[in-house]
Amino acid sequence: MSPIYIPRRKFIRGAIATAAFGATSQLWAGCTEQAPTNTANTGAPSTSGSPAAALLTIGFVYVGPKDDFGYSQAHYEGETAIAKLPNVKTVSEASVAETATVQETMLSMINQNNVSALFPTSFGYFDPHILKVAAANPKVQFFHCGGMYTEGKHPKNIGSYYGYIDEAEYVAGVVAGLTTKTGKLGFVAAKPIPQVVRNINSYTLGARSVNPKVTVQVIFTGDWSVPVKEAEAANSMVDQGVDVLTCHVDSPKVVMETAEKRKIFCTGYHANQSKLAPNGYLTGAEWDWTSVYTQYVEWFKAGKSVTDGGIPHLVRGGLKEKFCKVSPFGSAVSAATKKEAEKVLAKFMDGSMVIYAGEIKDNTGKVVIAKGKEYKQTDLDLEKMDWFVEGVIGNVKS
Repeated sequence: MSPIYIPRRKFIRGAIATAAFGATSQLWAGCTEQAPTNTANTGAPSTSGSPAAALLTIGFVYVGPKDDFGYSQAHYEGETAIAKLPNVKTVSEASVAETATVQETMLSMINQNNVSALFPTSFGYFDPHILKVAAANPKVQFFHCGGMYTEGKHPKNIGSYYGYIDEAEYVAGVVAGLTTKTGKLGFVAAKPIPQVVRNINSYTLGARSVNPKVTVQVIFTGDWSVPVKEAEAANSMVDQGVDVLTCHVDSPKVVMETAEKRKIFCTGYHANQSKLAPNGYLTGAEWDWTSVYTQYVEWFKAGKSVTDGGIPHLVRGGLKEKFCKVSPFGSAVSAATKKEAEKVLAKFMDGSMVIYAGEIKDNTGKVVIAKGKEYKQTDLDLEKMDWFVEGVIGNVKS
């Protein structure tokens, strides 16, 4: 007889109920059988003959499936990589909603799996869910992707990590700007939050740096994963003459497949989507969570923690710091375009490239960064961006 699997959230509920009623019957009885959605990976043991090192158990929580060709897949690729490191074990659960459900998932990993660090990856997990669970579990370290830790306001056992992926978007914009025939680019976006707006602006600035007449039309879908709306937005823009599509949604799969089906070009986001559009995929802005999560493991093994300040509360980086990367160029990219894109990429890698250097106007004609003023990537003002640069067709408030 096959064992009956109980999802970790059901386990917590069952444990609470059992304690309340003093029941002694086994928890497995009476539960519905279903396939597990969580996984556990264990790295290689320590070197033979060396003292046994402590096993690090690290938990990951994803808002989408691990094979979404996007946000969750990119993080899962990072988890998979560190699970191969010596004395590292990972546990994870996918498709966890940004509701109180994620609190149960985190508590389950703490109580069942004894995790010492948690990476709940979705933006909506932060407030109030991570804040609440972290305050009640001060010995566990919590690291949130994209959140803004505030000294004196948030629990000390919380850290935040994120990357300047708009650098890779800028390079993708250069490629799009040199490839487009109509001068019309399209951007399918989830929500008008600063991270999304910054990507749209950097993509546009990259495209217009090589083709000043380019416009970027933006359509917001209103949520991170609404495939029907994403397809409608993509088709609508193609009908209006857009010949390069990109996006900032959880899974770019629909947008990439629509572009390929309509025989136009596309640039990807989060992970490499070249398989979805073998003819029209130009390049893309990818995360490199393998690099980031490996750095955290090194800190943990060195005995450092975010609670005592050994690990910074805010961890950030761009192309140079291997937080992100540019997808390999597709077959539709010309040699001249590759050369120009690689020239810009080299400037990011040597630290000489500044995206937000004035004078920059918004799309209403107002000067938002004065001539001579520069915003470096680390400037927190850029993480509050609520305006579109000149050339973007759309409204941040929409």
